[in-house]
Amino acid sequence: MTDLSRILDHARIDELPNPYFGKVRDCYDLPDGRRILISSDRISAFDRILASIPFKGQVLTQTARFWFDHTTDICPNHVLDYPDPNVVIGKRLDILPIEIVVRGYLAGSTGTSVLTLYKKGEREMYGHRFPDGLRDNEALPQAIITPTSKEFDGGHDAPLTATEIVEQGLLTQAQWDEISDIALRLFARGQEMAAQNGLILVDTKYEFGTDADGKLMLADEIHTPDSSRFWLADGYQSALENGTRPPSFDKDVIRSWVDARCDPYVDDIPEIPADLIAATSQVYIDAYQAITGQIFEPNMDGDTVLDRVRANLAPYFTT
Repeated sequence: MTDLSRILDHARIDELPNPYFGKVRDCYDLPDGRRILISSDRISAFDRILASIPFKGQVLTQTARFWFDHTTDICPNHVLDYPDPNVVIGKRLDILPIEIVVRGYLAGSTGTSVLTLYKKGEREMYGHRFPDGLRDNEALPQAIITPTSKEFDGGHDAPLTATEIVEQGLLTQAQWDEISDIALRLFARGQEMAAQNGLILVDTKYEFGTDADGKLMLADEIHTPDSSRFWLADGYQSALENGTRPPSFDKDVIRSWVDARCDPYVDDIPEIPADLIAATSQVYIDAYQAITGQIFEPNMDGDTVLDRVRANLAPYFTT
């Protein structure tokens, strides 16, 4: 049984400078241009925090580490060091105002997903032409990029085409050409390595930024269970033929449980059962092991996770 007390629900550390607290990460900007990114165990949906899931932050940090290590030949990334299983020390980048989503399948459930739009009869999306006759969750003729604007002020991201990106001055043509080439190569690497572990990398999002010298770098995370959709290869074909959802790592159990019991945008969130939190923790651990092919080793150092993180970040304290 998962130790439900072993959580990092926040990483607010007064001795670290220039804090920024996001939905799931707590970050600090160091005076020398480095950034401390701490992945908490918080799980977010409906624009609010629902719970903390034991080992979620460690899983996401270490999954991204696995992929960063395996893609440096394609694109440099922001990582400088890993002082703790939940922590990345990275270069502070100027994040580009485009979110790059690469899709290999006709999938998704949001209002802007290609499957949703396709089922409404649209065939021109994100600057791509889709053929008639595709089935739900079918592989696309080739992987495509479906970019959106990246709204930093809480607004909703909007679909874009490559032409619009350049015409609106969001990126130069040279930047777009470089980013789109890198994104498709990263996705191809991800699909190839996932297939070796019996998985299908369906779609994913990438975030890019530039350093002080203008060099393009991969930021945030890569091919994690939160930034990517993975299906289990075993069972995909029968699901496709039956018109059912392919088997996957179902991390939405808490979201679905809450949504079935209240209006999560308005009402108080009911207390989430311990067995549901434990089950979700196991889903993340199983995802790490399946994606990386490595055994997950939960770090149990320190009386609490926060104590461990504080100790490992002590060299960065400024007060």
